[in-house]
Amino acid sequence: MARMEMTMPKMGESIMEGTVLKWLKQVGDAIEQDESVLEVATDKVDTEVPALHAGILQEILVEEGQVVAVGAPIAVIETDAANAGATASAAAPAAPAASDNGAATAAAQVPHVPAETAPAAGAAQPQTGRFYSPLVMSIAREEGISMSDLEYLPGTGNEGRVTKKDILDYVAGGKQPLTPQTAAPAAAAPAPVAAAAPAAAPAAKPQAAATAPKAVPSISGGQELIEMDRMRKMIAQRMVDSKRISPHVTSFVEADVTDIVNWRNKHKDGYKKREGENLTFTPIFIQAIARAIQDYPMINVSIDGDYIIKKRDINIGVAVALPSGNLIVPVIHNADQLNLNGLSKKLNDLANRARTNKLKPEDLEGGTYTVSNVGSFGNVMGTPIIMQPQVAIMAVGAIKKKPAVIETPQGDLIGVRHFMFLSHSYDHRVVDGSLGGMFVRRVADYLEQFDPNTSI
Repeated sequence: MARMEMTMPKMGESIMEGTVLKWLKQVGDAIEQDESVLEVATDKVDTEVPALHAGILQEILVEEGQVVAVGAPIAVIETDAANAGATASAAAPAAPAASDNGAATAAAQVPHVPAETAPAAGAAQPQTGRFYSPLVMSIAREEGISMSDLEYLPGTGNEGRVTKKDILDYVAGGKQPLTPQTAAPAAAAPAPVAAAAPAAAPAAKPQAAATAPKAVPSISGGQELIEMDRMRKMIAQRMVDSKRISPHVTSFVEADVTDIVNWRNKHKDGYKKREGENLTFTPIFIQAIARAIQDYPMINVSIDGDYIIKKRDINIGVAVALPSGNLIVPVIHNADQLNLNGLSKKLNDLANRARTNKLKPEDLEGGTYTVSNVGSFGNVMGTPIIMQPQVAIMAVGAIKKKPAVIETPQGDLIGVRHFMFLSHSYDHRVVDGSLGGMFVRRVADYLEQFDPNTSI
């Protein structure tokens, strides 16, 4: 028999803690190795955490909604399934006895239900109240919610505990005061009945109070108050931090991508039929960027104080818009080692999993450069914000037909060509205009020199 502690795993670079969103297994459940046990949220991604060992989930050490440091124990797994099953079987006969004992003392326990609520109505000291997770307490401090109001807040968690959703709903409801006067009737009403009524009667009033409709935020003047979700708060903070940390400069280049457009039009139907996936322009852009990074490796760096960290791996992040309206940046690792077909399949896989919330922590870490396809929204150019601690990011715009001068052996002609803008934002602390400008020009060169005989 062996008891193995399951700990909060490291979810990526600079991630020091995670929030337990939901337990997918309960105490006593059998768990296979690599089977998901719980859902965890970090400041980068929501993900499922698998078990490293097969066995029986013997103990859950943290509540849903609780913030846990990386490496801290979160559960105990009994890895000897046979012994664990025997223990569970041995414990089963004790249940009827416990039930009989509970039935014998039910009448004595009933009056204690309102008595447990009564101290809250009388503004009892906090130590006699419920347990509150660090996350709930942190939100309460940020929102200025007093402990007395917290004591009266109905909880939907285990044993009536207040969850993250409960307190956020309360905040969204305008933080109406939960005074002893409003809570006292719900607690006091069952008191006279408790002595003579059946055991179930006293619980009816507190249950009604717990399911009372929440107050609606006060809205006036045609305005609507919308609280940012967790991901939007993180995006907002990171964008502000990046603008504060890095002096942004943006250079623009227009590239003739007519050969690329014609090549894709020729191959996209056959690729769709063969692979069951769409062939987009983005893998071609990523390939050109990876080649340009090989030519200008000082773009592929980060800054640590007074030191420049030069990265050997070329890991390109791709911004993906989510159905919620938020943005996430999964990473194609070692992009320079993949051909167009490999880049296309990897990109489609990451984008699909991003939109269905199935990305893993490793899919989001290690990025050294980022590309954002603003052209997919019809934008011709943009000024993207750098993903820290990287020092550069490129936005690729919409492809537009334009009249252009075409040089031929017979002389210059006017023709219709496909053009797009490349917008390159870079950190002026370490990337000067010459490097930033030459890099984006080199990307454009690779796009314009695309071989129309390329196979995929």
